[in-house]
Amino acid sequence: MGVVLALFFLALAIPTVILIIQASGQMKWEAFHQQRLLAEELVSRIDRRYSELIDAENARPFTDYAFLNVSAAAQSNVLQRSPLSMYPLKSSIPGAIGYFQIDNEGRFSTPLLPDSRAQAVSSGLTTQEYDNRQQLSMEIYRTLNENKLVGKFNNAAKKDIQASSTAGLKPELDASAERKTESSTYKKNQSRQRQVESQAGFDMLQEQRRAPQASSKTYSSSLGKVEDLKLEKRYEDMVMEREGRQEQARQKLSKMKRVLRKERNILPSRQPAPALAAEAAEEFDDVRVNIFESEIDALDFSMLDSGHFVLFRKVWRDGRRDIQGVLIDSKAFISGVIDKIFAKTVVSYASNLVVAYKGDVLSVLRAKDSDRYLSSSDELQGTLLLHERLGSTLDQLELIFSVNKLPAGPGGVIVTWLSVIVLLVLCGGFLLIYRLGLKQINLARQQQDFVSAVSHELKTPLTSIRMYGEMLREGWASEEKRKTYYDYIYDESERLTRLINNVLHLARMTRNDIKFELKTCSVAQLLDLVQSKVTSQIERSGYILNTEYDDSLAQAQVDIDVDYFTQIFINLVDNAIKFSVNADRKQIDIGCRMMGDDHVQFYVRDYGPGIARDQMRKIFHLFYRSENELTRETLGTGIGLALVNQLMQAMHGSVDVINREPGAEFRLELKQR
Repeated sequence: MGVVLALFFLALAIPTVILIIQASGQMKWEAFHQQRLLAEELVSRIDRRYSELIDAENARPFTDYAFLNVSAAAQSNVLQRSPLSMYPLKSSIPGAIGYFQIDNEGRFSTPLLPDSRAQAVSSGLTTQEYDNRQQLSMEIYRTLNENKLVGKFNNAAKKDIQASSTAGLKPELDASAERKTESSTYKKNQSRQRQVESQAGFDMLQEQRRAPQASSKTYSSSLGKVEDLKLEKRYEDMVMEREGRQEQARQKLSKMKRVLRKERNILPSRQPAPALAAEAAEEFDDVRVNIFESEIDALDFSMLDSGHFVLFRKVWRDGRRDIQGVLIDSKAFISGVIDKIFAKTVVSYASNLVVAYKGDVLSVLRAKDSDRYLSSSDELQGTLLLHERLGSTLDQLELIFSVNKLPAGPGGVIVTWLSVIVLLVLCGGFLLIYRLGLKQINLARQQQDFVSAVSHELKTPLTSIRMYGEMLREGWASEEKRKTYYDYIYDESERLTRLINNVLHLARMTRNDIKFELKTCSVAQLLDLVQSKVTSQIERSGYILNTEYDDSLAQAQVDIDVDYFTQIFINLVDNAIKFSVNADRKQIDIGCRMMGDDHVQFYVRDYGPGIARDQMRKIFHLFYRSENELTRETLGTGIGLALVNQLMQAMHGSVDVINREPGAEFRLELKQR
């Protein structure tokens, strides 16, 4: 039976578990796909925002990189400060440190500083502000120089930069100083060398951007490399085809031809600065201007060895090439757009975001449900959600999303709860069926034992009655023996009667056909009736009957069916005699005591060996017998105590048993009327 039930359970459980696993896997994939779509949408938003910022920078005219430029028409002779000359710097680019320009001879300038101190005074700059501007300009210059983006200069030029700030950090010598320090030929050679060195630095940045494998960048992130990320790629094959299409699109975009933008420019000529008007319009009288046409390349983006970002472009005018750009703090550049957008999205609750440049991890944004600080990239674990690059200009910036725990979503919660319920139902159903099966098996076995026991119990008294009856009929018994034989016949018939009554009562209880006639009786009446019914049974077995109850309880009344109550006592006394046959003290006690204010307790006690603790509850089960069928010494069918329990419950009472020293005591408790 157990094997059959186990096979049945497995036949149900295995397909159910497979379905649950498949449904769970599908839900995980759908949750992953949903998170991936959210991550792709987030990358698109970040890319659009950066594209807007870079497009705005691309649209800047050549003239914005000068401290002063001409407004409106050239004939107006109206000068105004460049939008890039504001201090503190106000730029739409997050983390922008300052703008710069490097001409074809490698000379550095910035729109933060005017061409001369006199022009600074005329422009309304205080000494403190001018010094602050000069300090920021020197910081930009040093950063570019450390990254070999500004040409090297001779000693005289260096001294000129250090000694005089009137040139706005513009590394050029006046004509008289140059004539005093070097010949014209040497000056031309140095100028040509500066141009080659300066332009080569930016050319190398472009080459590194277009051919990242050949990069010679020495910057190393403290967070490590992208390849060190311990991310599981379980879903990578599922999206490989789409990733391949995206990679092809990126390659196609990167190969698009760059188109130069032409524009007409107006700048003041390099003449002695005129007097500046007092009004905010900053108009100059008799200003000479240069009108020229320039060709402007699109901005390039790169990372310097110092860890700064740089946006720069090449500008051609009159056959000469200038470099214009902006130096950017990388952390502020990332946090100003990526951090802010990421923090406001649903993705940030479950996903980590790694920002990398050419394989170097620059920043790690932890999911909001994670509170652990990340010190290196190899500590980041989870499942790779999306690995994407930004648009064409920022195509070396990589955004890597990973998840440690996918949100289940509404469907996932339903599947989880259904799985739990189905498993509980299966396990509970199996356990219930198993217990019911065992119970039925045990019941069937007990019924077989009961049939055998009843057959034995019926045959024994019938055999005795028949034997003694034949002896009496044939006259084989003397007068002295006849009374003894009559007593045997009587006792066996009483025993047979009790057995038949128990079987009949059990059949009626099973069919719910038993009817109770409850009557009000006093304790004294009940005990007298019980004593008259069991006295002969006890005495014929060689026992002494002892009746005990307090006189104050004699008139206490209970509602009881007298016949069934008597049957209960007969069964209890019969049970006490059977199990105390080897007791040293041959005595049966019956009595009554008060329990609380409204309950009366009747009891039957023997002085036998008592009942084992593990059998105290089982003995009231139908067909249960405490002894093994093969080795048991006492008679019985296993229905006597079960019938007692059922009859007491039907009369709104209860039965219990405890061990005494010595013997066992059965207690019947009824509510007092």
